[in-house]
Amino acid sequence: MPTLHLTGEPDADRLLSESPLALLIGMLLDQQVPMETAFAGPEKLRVRMGGALDAQTIAGADPEALAELFKEPPAIHRFPGSMAARVQTLCRTVVTDWHGDAAAIWTDGDPDGREILTRLKALPGFGEQKARIFLALLGKQYELEAEGWQQAAGDYAEPGSFRSVADIVDHDSLLTVRAHKKAMKAAAKA
Repeated sequence: MPTLHLTGEPDADRLLSESPLALLIGMLLDQQVPMETAFAGPEKLRVRMGGALDAQTIAGADPEALAELFKEPPAIHRFPGSMAARVQTLCRTVVTDWHGDAAAIWTDGDPDGREILTRLKALPGFGEQKARIFLALLGKQYELEAEGWQQAAGDYAEPGSFRSVADIVDHDSLLTVRAHKKAMKAAAKA
């Protein structure tokens, strides 16, 4: 198992390293909040759910009760209600399409990089860019060995590119990725 360093919180990073579902949820939450906040979300949810992070349990949870867990201070996300619904929809898809096993998305049937990208883009809340970043994260840090993952992930697979969460291995690389994202946003506005 890899050891990820995405949040600066040992328990949250351990969960991301050990739980494919946590990693998938963290990636889903990675929008309109700092990366560390997004990827720390699965650990907060695990604790609030009584110590287990399970796709079946989240999928079957009462939507209002789940939203309340997301809203509990400190909130799991800037938009706790809508993100609780998105996480629940994602977990329902994992249960329905992948027999409750998030890792099956990238392991079932020994898929190549292009197939994994297709599977990721089919998930609720995963567009082209998010799917490519997640694929790069799997390849760079989660020991994914699928043939062609680099081509499918595109620029995000480039070694040392510091474009995304896929390149964060410590605090310094987090700061480098954040600076790159800030520069890209400034360039887009110009």
